[in-house]
Amino acid sequence: MTRNDLAEKSHDELIDLVLEQAQQNAKLQADVDALRMKLEKGKKPPTDSGNSSQPPSRDQKSNLPAKRKKHKHGPPQGHVKHEREMVAEPDHVVEIKPVVCGQCQSDLSQVAMVLSDVNQITELPVAKAEVIEVRQYMAECPCCGVEQVVEPPAGLEMERIFGARLQATVVYYRQQQHMSYVRTQAALRNLHGVEISEGGIDKIMQRAGRKAIEAIKPIEQAIQQSAVIHSDETSSRVEGNNYWQWVFCSVKAVLHVIRFNRSFDVIKEIMGTHQAEVWVSDCYGAQMMAASKKHQLCLAHQLRNLKAVMEQYPKDFWARHVHLLFRYAIHLYNHRHKVSETVFLNQVARIEARFDLLLNQTLHQPDPRRLQKRYQKYRQALFVFLYRTDVNPTNNVSEQHLRPSVIHRKVTGCFRSAWGAKSYAAMKSVIDTAALSAIDPFTVIQNLLGSPALPLRV
Repeated sequence: MTRNDLAEKSHDELIDLVLEQAQQNAKLQADVDALRMKLEKGKKPPTDSGNSSQPPSRDQKSNLPAKRKKHKHGPPQGHVKHEREMVAEPDHVVEIKPVVCGQCQSDLSQVAMVLSDVNQITELPVAKAEVIEVRQYMAECPCCGVEQVVEPPAGLEMERIFGARLQATVVYYRQQQHMSYVRTQAALRNLHGVEISEGGIDKIMQRAGRKAIEAIKPIEQAIQQSAVIHSDETSSRVEGNNYWQWVFCSVKAVLHVIRFNRSFDVIKEIMGTHQAEVWVSDCYGAQMMAASKKHQLCLAHQLRNLKAVMEQYPKDFWARHVHLLFRYAIHLYNHRHKVSETVFLNQVARIEARFDLLLNQTLHQPDPRRLQKRYQKYRQALFVFLYRTDVNPTNNVSEQHLRPSVIHRKVTGCFRSAWGAKSYAAMKSVIDTAALSAIDPFTVIQNLLGSPALPLRV
């Protein structure tokens, strides 16, 4: 378009033309900004398990060099040999004695023998299920005419179809081993000789879920009364929708809940009016709003964030120094029992002073400055673990309790009903809480489902 063409246009036409060009410029500028961000993102070092929350299984594995130094296999020099201990009272003893001489065929049955070797073999018996038929009789009293029926003992109730131990096995396969209905059916058939339909498995899971939901009330009360609480959350899928599984951990209890949202409302619902002394979590906003006198940020998360900045800005000293300071603080916490109280407190004072200097440094790069602002905001939530022996510097406790649920989510896909998610969370709470008292999961599940029918007690 030439100057004469513009001169021939009216005032309104020129305004429309300018507005149209402004819209085009805005669109082009947005495209340029998107391409610039994409280009900058491509320049950043790749993420891995060391500088992000990415699991180690997704890390890029490099090929081993062809002329690498080969390490000697086996135990190190001076390693004490460990062997399986012999059982004091074996279940069976098989004696192998020579009967006749292998050379001259002489009878050796009356010859004195000397024990030459002993070996113990651990074997599993055939785990075939047994069917118990309960026959309940009724008798009419000849004196008063009242019909008398005796109720069966615990484990042999007339409404039972499967015994408590078999039901516990089904729940253990589904809950702890993350097995599908088909794989659970195959395991029961191949290992125990039991045929159970998917509907039968589902009824067993429902019964266990109801028992677990009834048993979590004391766990909720224990969490609400705890001084130090570790909390975290991970994604979940319920009926095809995005949900969140929360975990609240203390020294006495572990509580899992699955909710539709990831907001502070979940913490408020669980904790009620209770205020913890220390709340350990990552830097998620809802967690930092929890009612607590003090907060402790997970330093494992901060170390990963600092490592990402160190890889992006190799010459930046600030992130490297903070990274070393956090690591030294964790090291001091782990070895506080090896030094005197005076030395420990002096080291803590040095850490605090050094960190204050780092927070006052003037930074120019955006990513280090972002972390510096975070630490300035949460300054009092970084070294609480150095002043309390019952507070950890990381939130690994919550991460470890959530890890099996992540595996369950990956294997099973999702929960097909909201009740199934609630049942799973309740069962997980009961099992993880019992584990704090060194009670194995199978025993916990069996105790929920009642007394086993075998051995017979009638």
